[in-house]
Amino acid sequence: MVQNIGGPLPPVAGGGANMASGPTAGNKDFANYVRDAASEAIDSLHRGEDVSKEGIAGKADLTDVVAAVNDAELTLQTVTTLRDKLVSAYQEILRIPI
Repeated sequence: MVQNIGGPLPPVAGGGANMASGPTAGNKDFANYVRDAASEAIDSLHRGEDVSKEGIAGKADLTDVVAAVNDAELTLQTVTTLRDKLVSAYQEILRIPI
């Protein structure tokens, strides 16, 4: 059963004043996050393709093929949506008068 909805959150372990802050907290900046996310997306698409090939050859279970293809499809939809949002934001920036 869900309890304490809206209550105070427990403290984060290891958190507090000794944590680094700013864009390079933990030696990880935004570009690294984007690079890692893109790499994971590409890996997901390759995994779906590889499992599909194994399924065609009869070497993979049908449920594994379906799961891998669904993951790849979801990844592709997410990347496409992000691309559309980025293009839209860029176009909005171009419309800002100087």
